[in-house]
Amino acid sequence: MQKQQNRILAINPKTTSTKIGVFDNDILIMEKTILHTAEDLGKSADIFSQYPFRKQTILEALDEEGMNVSKLSAVCGRGGLLRPIEGGTYTVNEQMLEDLRQGYAGQHASNLGGILASEIADGLNIPAYIVDPVVVDEMEPIARISGFASIERKSIFHALNQKAVARRYASKVGRSYEEVNLIVAHMGVGITVGVHQGGRVIDVNNGLHGDGPFSPERAGAVPAGDLVELCFSGQFNRQEMMMKLVRQGGLTAYLDTNDVVKVEQRIKKGDSQADLVYQAMAYQIAREIGAASAVLKGQIDAIILTGELAHGESFVKAITERVNWIADVDIQPGENELQALAEGAVRILNGEERVKHYSF
Repeated sequence: MQKQQNRILAINPKTTSTKIGVFDNDILIMEKTILHTAEDLGKSADIFSQYPFRKQTILEALDEEGMNVSKLSAVCGRGGLLRPIEGGTYTVNEQMLEDLRQGYAGQHASNLGGILASEIADGLNIPAYIVDPVVVDEMEPIARISGFASIERKSIFHALNQKAVARRYASKVGRSYEEVNLIVAHMGVGITVGVHQGGRVIDVNNGLHGDGPFSPERAGAVPAGDLVELCFSGQFNRQEMMMKLVRQGGLTAYLDTNDVVKVEQRIKKGDSQADLVYQAMAYQIAREIGAASAVLKGQIDAIILTGELAHGESFVKAITERVNWIADVDIQPGENELQALAEGAVRILNGEERVKHYSF
């Protein structure tokens, strides 16, 4: 049976850019990164106020590339900081737009994804979607227990890419996503290791400022008692401590850079400290994968390594050597966020999956 032909516009707003892609079903036919100057961004009082000029730049870019917007079947934007929801493709509705405008769970450029999708789609009388935002929460009750009664473990992770690579692996082996048990490690500026069972991520580390491995910028899990002592030492205020955990931790703290290419160059020149810290990051990821394997009681079809760091052969090798006794390791480098957005929309348009509705 021949698939229906759908043309999708995918939109991924970043802090200082907007990435767009046009797809015929899941085949990319046009991609562009639109850079925004500090002057342009500075004209907006907040993130929400940026949407008019970002929308205009998107439409201008499509026109310059000869893309006829009247041929679009749907527009799909990156999901933002919404209320916790299960994974899937959601139609953009008024309640979602209101939460994105208000920054219900925080202000972030990704909040503009659903807003821009809706703004463009409404003018064309076609549907607007988001897919697997970072707030996807499918954790089991047992996984939420932190050991400190006042704090619950949270699900904040790279849901869009994790679920996309999991689906691709399942398709490759002739099974559905719901039929496989996987451990997926997304390795980028933040690192998250998710336990995928029955089409749900039943446990995952909080990749923003929670537990898990350290990353190029994030400290990950640190000794709690020592952290408390440092917080009350008088050396740092709250904002400075959060910066140390989220933006100035990990590789940045030890090596004064978050650029893994530069770290690898330093290692090749004999920098033993760079080598030790880089190996430690791989070690912590492998350890997190090992812990995740216990959640699935060892019944694991594959371990997937993905994200930008998965391009590093020596880094991937260091992890694989520690975990390939658990299950086969599948490497899917990069984030491929636009592709994942388009695939989510196509599944709905082709009737392969039911669209979900954001409602509270």
